[in-house]
Amino acid sequence: MRFSRMINVVGAHAEGEPNDVIIGGVLDVPGRTMFEKARWLETEGDWLRAFLLHEPRGKVTQCVNLVLPSSHPEAQAGYVIIEPASYPPMSGTNTICTVTALLETGMIQMVEPVTYLTLEAPGGLIRVRADCAGGKVTGVTFRNIPAFVLHRDAMIEVAGHGALRVDVAYGGMLYVIADAADIGFAIVPEEAADLSRVGELVKVAAAEQLPSVHPENPEIHTVNQTLWAGPLRREGGVLTSRNGVIVSPGRLDRSPCGTGTTARLAQLHARGDIAQGEQFIHESIIGTKFTGEILSTGKTGGLPSVEVAITGRAWITGFKQYVLDPTDPFPEGYTLTDTWPKG
Repeated sequence: MRFSRMINVVGAHAEGEPNDVIIGGVLDVPGRTMFEKARWLETEGDWLRAFLLHEPRGKVTQCVNLVLPSSHPEAQAGYVIIEPASYPPMSGTNTICTVTALLETGMIQMVEPVTYLTLEAPGGLIRVRADCAGGKVTGVTFRNIPAFVLHRDAMIEVAGHGALRVDVAYGGMLYVIADAADIGFAIVPEEAADLSRVGELVKVAAAEQLPSVHPENPEIHTVNQTLWAGPLRREGGVLTSRNGVIVSPGRLDRSPCGTGTTARLAQLHARGDIAQGEQFIHESIIGTKFTGEILSTGKTGGLPSVEVAITGRAWITGFKQYVLDPTDPFPEGYTLTDTWPKG
């Protein structure tokens, strides 16, 4: 049989969120940095996202990571994060899945009990500690890029829901953070559809009403995800909260969300709710957990910022080859609004 394209993928999930990792079939794309490569894919090579994530091969709940050579002298590899509707600078679950796939397939040598590595994400260098035993990655801790708050206690008008108090924080993506209880949500599984639908409305409102630009990279300039924040509580002395992140075009992150946890820590630190060195447990809507910790404080473009470590786990779920038959009428797939909400 003749194929015009073949992409080799390691399937994985991080605390419930499926994030595949491309390990073959794409040699490289133009650009000096991963940020430039991500922008090239978005503007010139978006066929790859459509091919893998649109139906009939993909689904709206899927993300994928393209592993590429890095020109940065400190990085063993680079990766471009490809979500259903965007190319974000950073993603925690995608990082954890990529690290797990690289080490468990031997693309980067695993050292037990701990492997240290540095990867280049579009948002910058990511320092990683992977705990390993018996050929398995048992935990991934990554030091995220600096996080900061751009808006605090801002009021927005949400279509159909009126005024809502929100914060906007950057944790590798720009998040609008809203207390779920303010709209009557408890962040439980049976609310998933409503959380997603209203969350997209909140994102659109925040993007229009709260201009948000990264102080050091003006190309990062739009609120692109909503984080529904649950109430804070103490469990065994550790600050804990549930959350639900809405990933465009309008579905719920299954994991606690790494960049969302980072943004939440920046928010909590700005509010005086958490101190440097204090652990924070972030829960997903399905009960999985990430552990976060503020490692240091500083300034980013003149704004107070924090550097955060996030710890979580990933599991390989399969090995796949996505192929394109030259007679296939859907080389870049299709979307329907029954499963792909209008973003």
